Amino acid sequence: MRIALTVLFLFTVTNMIFSQDRERARDMGIQPGILTPGNWNAITDVEGVLVGHKTIIDGDDVRTGVTAILPHPGNLFRDRVPGAVYVGNGFGKALGFTQVQELGELETPIALTNTLSIFNAAHGVADYVLNLPGNENVRSVNPVVGETNDGWLNNIRKRVITTDDIYEAIERAESGPVEEGNVGAGTGTRALGFKAGIGTSSRVLPDEYGGYTVGVLVQSNFGGILTINGAPVGRELNNHYMADMLPSETDTHSLTDSHGYDYDVDGSIMIVVATDAPITSRNLERLAKRAFLGIARVGGFASNGSGDYVIAFSTHPDVRINTDSEGDKISQIELKNSAMTPLFLAAVEATEEAILNSLFMAETMSGENGRTMESLPIDQVLEILKQYNAVEH
Repeated sequence: MRIALTVLFLFTVTNMIFSQDRERARDMGIQPGILTPGNWNAITDVEGVLVGHKTIIDGDDVRTGVTAILPHPGNLFRDRVPGAVYVGNGFGKALGFTQVQELGELETPIALTNTLSIFNAAHGVADYVLNLPGNENVRSVNPVVGETNDGWLNNIRKRVITTDDIYEAIERAESGPVEEGNVGAGTGTRALGFKAGIGTSSRVLPDEYGGYTVGVLVQSNFGGILTINGAPVGRELNNHYMADMLPSETDTHSLTDSHGYDYDVDGSIMIVVATDAPITSRNLERLAKRAFLGIARVGGFASNGSGDYVIAFSTHPDVRINTDSEGDKISQIELKNSAMTPLFLAAVEATEEAILNSLFMAETMSGENGRTMESLPIDQVLEILKQYNAVEH
């Protein structure tokens, strides 16, 4: 019944919540970095990776959801992938991360949601894995769940996420283009002074460096001073951290004057990095660290109250860990340390563009207590980028 009501409400309030059609950053001539994106310019460009969303918009105060990332479509508990995590700033409620750090493996889908629903989400992920055929005798499972706090637009205390929502997100997971902006775990999030959400991007290495793909998906909900291709967009729009305390050279209207909005530099970001390069947990952790640099390139700086996390995994068949294989030894072939440099660059660039897409694709949204979070003002942003020669004409 709740699903039906949610869908009905979504159709009746679409015009109130969303303001305009959006385009991705690259579609408007913004091309961060030097490497080439994959076919979809998404984390799903990494072969086998699937993404699914469950968006929940209900009444005038529920704006939340779930995003699920599957490294491959099989039984992850039986056919695990090497994984690693990097904690840039630990102000968060990440679940399952310590076992990934200890064992270097992922055995479940990755779920993203809001802060107070992370525990329900973990229950749903565990339930999903325990009920997979072949897992009937499993007595321990390590659900990996990340979160950001969407409590400005969403009535987060309602904790509406259920096991069914997790199942729906996982079962909807697919390859191909990934829906971005106000969807799934990004439904109620905001970042760098504007409405944000889910964003994704990818990079493909030249054949000389193996032709490997690195894909990134982000749940953006953090603050700073928005920078796009080096242009100080947040400063020019007078919408950034400390904007109300520092002199401004522009007459641009600040969001701090409307909709009851007060710039929040805290919030968090979850970054998921996937690659088809044959690397295991040690170099995946190094890759995750470089993804964190993408936050800095868009003007984030990991404030005190921002939980900033990266999860990285490899889908290459040569580094998988199959629990049903016989014997106590595994044989893996992986890249040398010296081969990691181009992958590092790919992770930085894809993270930067994924964050930009989370902003460019998000639409103005109203939520709890009548609050409204404005979307990025595209026309003004493009004018600023032209001024700083930061966009392709």
